[in-house]
Parts: sequence; structure tokens; C-alpha cells
Amino acid sequence: MTQTVEEQIASEKCDTAPRITPAHISSKVRKVEYHVFPNTQLTVCCMTLTNGFTTTGESACASPENFNKSIGERIAFDMALEKIWQLEGYLLKEDLYQKSLT
Repeated sequence: MTQTVEEQIASEKCDTAPRITPAHISSKVRKVEYHVFPNTQLTVCCMTLTNGFTTTGESACASPENFNKSIGERIAFDMALEKIWQLEGYLLKEDLYQKSLT
């Protein structure tokens, strides 16, 4: 996995603060499945996480002529992955909060 400019800046500025990284997010994904609904341009990505929880992402195009399976899968994948960032961010914040109470 290549490091984005944003991730490089974050790692340089946040060396000591707890944070979520792309590697952490990737480590949470156990299985990825795609489904394109018949006679549509709707692609759904279902990610099963290591704990069994699932997230989904969707993509669709307005015109059947523009449908591209690999592009639809990539967009749906990214949308499902974004949900993991939110979940893991919440868990980190909750953990930091709980530790601040002791």
C-alpha cells in the first residue's frame, strides 16, 4: 500500500497521538463480495470485518452505456471502507474517553 500525502503528513505531525491508519483499516477487512443487480447498473460491495460485522458501499451510473464493472466495484469498495473509518474512529475516541475517566 502506498502512503498518501495526507497520511505522510499525519504520521509526521502525529507521531505520539493515537490515530487510525490505513493499515489498521485494511487489517479489519476479512472478506469482500460484490453484487451487480440484474438489469441495473447498481453495484454493492459487502465487506465482512474480522469480528463478523458487515458494511456496505454502493455505486450506480445513470446511463447503462457508462457502466463499467471494475469502476463500480472500486467506488462501492471505497464507500464501504469509509464506513469502517467512521466505526474505528468512534471506537478510538470511546477508548480515549474511558481512559480519561480513570
